[in-house]
Amino acid sequence: MQITYTSNIPSKDAFHYLYDTTGWNLNQSYTADQLHLAIHNSWYTVSAYDQNELIGFGRMISDGIYQTFICDMIVHPDYQSKGIGSHILEQLLQKCKSSNIKWIQLSSAKGKAPFYEKFGFTKRSSDAPGMYRLDM
Repeated sequence: MQITYTSNIPSKDAFHYLYDTTGWNLNQSYTADQLHLAIHNSWYTVSAYDQNELIGFGRMISDGIYQTFICDMIVHPDYQSKGIGSHILEQLLQKCKSSNIKWIQLSSAKGKAPFYEKFGFTKRSSDAPGMYRLDM
């Protein structure tokens, strides 16, 4: 297994397939076109490939000055726990560092907080919790 990493945006179908492996699309039902537009609107992306197969992905939305939000950190289930997600996150964080961005936020999938804590992320305190709104 030789994994290669690139900042190029993956094909529409490859990303749609990878996104569906997360189970995140069960309630949302985003089309391949919608997901592809979303990743095209990213500030920075990292894609991981085994041969020509997309097996990992991460992206950031940012103002490019002082804030960024990491989203869609995905590693295909068959490739998890092999360091691929760590490598993707390291590349995203390196992009923040090279751009002098200090405020880095993310939302973690259930049970995944310990992964991000290894990279210095901390949970927001209960006196200043994050908030979100999800319109269905």
